[in-house]
Order: sequence, then structure tokens, then C-alpha cells
Amino acid sequence: MAAVTTQASVAVFRPCASKSRFLNGSSGKLNREVSFKPASASSSGSFKVEAKKGEWLPGLASPGYLNGSLPGDNGFDPLGLAEDPENLKWFIQAELVNGRWAMLGVAGMLLPEVLTQIGLINVPKWYDAGKAQYFASSSTLFVIEFILFHYVEIRRWQDIKNPGSVNQDPIFKSYSLPKNEVGYPGGIFNPLNFAPTEEAKEKELANGRLAMLAFLGFIVQHNVTGKGPFDNLLQHLSDPWHNTIVQTLGGN
Repeated sequence: MAAVTTQASVAVFRPCASKSRFLNGSSGKLNREVSFKPASASSSGSFKVEAKKGEWLPGLASPGYLNGSLPGDNGFDPLGLAEDPENLKWFIQAELVNGRWAMLGVAGMLLPEVLTQIGLINVPKWYDAGKAQYFASSSTLFVIEFILFHYVEIRRWQDIKNPGSVNQDPIFKSYSLPKNEVGYPGGIFNPLNFAPTEEAKEKELANGRLAMLAFLGFIVQHNVTGKGPFDNLLQHLSDPWHNTIVQTLGGN
């Protein structure tokens, strides 16, 4: 009787050190290695899979002008907007600032609703905030905000074109900012003295991009349901199997 011996190979998942850098949001080239090796020492077969930073879609090469050296660069630019180096400088700063505003905006839309719901404060929800009475009319506030933001944007553009040129306050000469990297002014704008490391930049951009999507989601959600994000969450949790996006879009 013939004896049949079957030897099964066991696949071993072995991430390299760069995996931990990916999980904690650090910068640098992402190079994850997955090795599939037989358990038997006599076999030498292996299979290697690499996912490199800069390939937002596997198998699709990144544009030549996006080489992975920038924080948050995953090679995503289907419209070729960043092909011009001067435009790229502006888009880098524009994304950074919009991400920061989005993080503040999402917190400002969500937290007051949560705190009002649990009874700690009593303020209108974000979509009704414009109807409240303030120290001036809404049109007056709009004009004031427009002038202030216009001034800030001009100064920011000057700093992009000529880094460090706006560190000295033009009116209050005793105030100035330390030498800094564009987009990371430091000084009074960094009271906790966080260092703009590559890891911190990656994390900030990731959170800013998520906040921009969340902001858009809050607006669409309100237009569809007429409610805020926290109310929608409570409604979903009260009946998770029926209060879902599928029923909402279906009009049920």
C-alpha cells in the first residue's frame, strides 16, 4: 500500500518596519512587504507584494511632478492641476488652510449639537445659527468678515510668494513671528509649541481631508433629512436595521 504524504505550506504574513510607520501616520516612502513562505525549511519559494506611497490606485503610476516628497502626496491629481510648480505651491497651502478650517467647522457643527442635546448648553444648531440675533445684522457681519478674510488671504499670498516677508506686523512693530516654514507660522499661532515634523504634517493633512469630506457629508445629510449629524446618529442607533442611508435615499 502506497503511503501518501501531504505537506501543506503555511502562509506567513510578515510586515516590515514601514508598516508601523504607516499605521502611526509617519512620512516617508511607504513600502510594505508581505511574504508568503512555506513552513518547511526545505522550500525556498516566496511571494512579495509591495504598496508604495504615491500610488493612490494600485498599478497606476503617479505623475512625474508628484514624486512622494510632499506630505500627504499619494499621486492623486487626475486633472493635472498641480503640473505647474507655481500652482502646486498655492494648492499645497490652500489644502492645508481649507483642511484646518474644515476641522474647526466640523467641530463647530457637531459639538454644540451634542452639548445642547445632553443639556449642557442651549444654542441653535448649525443650520439655524444664521437666524439668531447677534450684535449686528447678518449683512454687516458678512462685510466685516469679507474684509478681514481678504486681508488675511493677501498676507498669506505674500508669504507664499516671498517666504518670511510678512513675519513683521505692519502696524504693531513690536510684534513679529519667528523664522518659519510657509504654512506653519509658529509663535502665537502655536501656543503648545508643536514641531512641524513630517509625521505631524501627514497626520494633519489626513485629518483635514477627512474633515472636508465630513463637512460635505453634514451638508448633504441635512439637505436630505433636515436634521443635524448627531440627530441622524441617534435616529440610526434607535433602529439600526431600518434607519439607514438605503431607507433614507429610498424615501422610507
